Amino acid sequence: MNQPLAGFAPTPVAARMENHGSNMLKVAMQTGNDLLARVGSMVAYEGFVQYEPNPPAVRQIARDWITGEGAPLMKASGDGLLYLADYGADVVVINLGGDSISVNGTNLLALDAHLQWGVERVKGLAKFTGQGLWNITISGQGYVALTSRGTPIVVDCGRGEDETYVDPDALIAWSPQLKVKGKRSFRAGSLIGRGSGEAYQMGFSGEGIVVVQPSEDSTDRLRVRG
Repeated sequence: MNQPLAGFAPTPVAARMENHGSNMLKVAMQTGNDLLARVGSMVAYEGFVQYEPNPPAVRQIARDWITGEGAPLMKASGDGLLYLADYGADVVVINLGGDSISVNGTNLLALDAHLQWGVERVKGLAKFTGQGLWNITISGQGYVALTSRGTPIVVDCGRGEDETYVDPDALIAWSPQLKVKGKRSFRAGSLIGRGSGEAYQMGFSGEGIVVVQPSEDSTDRLRVRG
């Protein structure tokens, strides 16, 4: 080619994890600093990178994942640059800096392998969902990468006294220290002939953030917000 595609070329490494465009994650791999990533998310790499699907540490934790939700993970190790993506979804990079976050397993793209993580049930929702909700809680010093169907918003629950209500299908992650409760409402579809019955939202209060994507499950998009 006479003119290089400069706008699409890899950029200099600035952090362990960073966006390469809005839909791709770039990870600076180093020996001894392994990564856990969603199986099948690797789209390219430079250098020497090895992969181990479903490593023992993941199998041990996943035994508690009795609902079948979540994401199969692989371990990546080596030196070089690793590029990850998930069917064109937006990628959100978070540096935990010693804090913790509770993540919907279907939105987890990658995390530093040295972080502490586990599968936990979200308390107080069983009477609304029938079986409760399971999430991955991640904490420590390191990076986490999430996916979002569209550019997400980050709601700071501590900025006001009102509770924040979110449709579970649009929820990506939240601060685990937030108080969580369920709230029933009628499906908007029942008002226009698309169905009947109740839906529910998750209410958050306290000091922390909630990350919400601008998309819901395609089978139940219309909800009445609290």
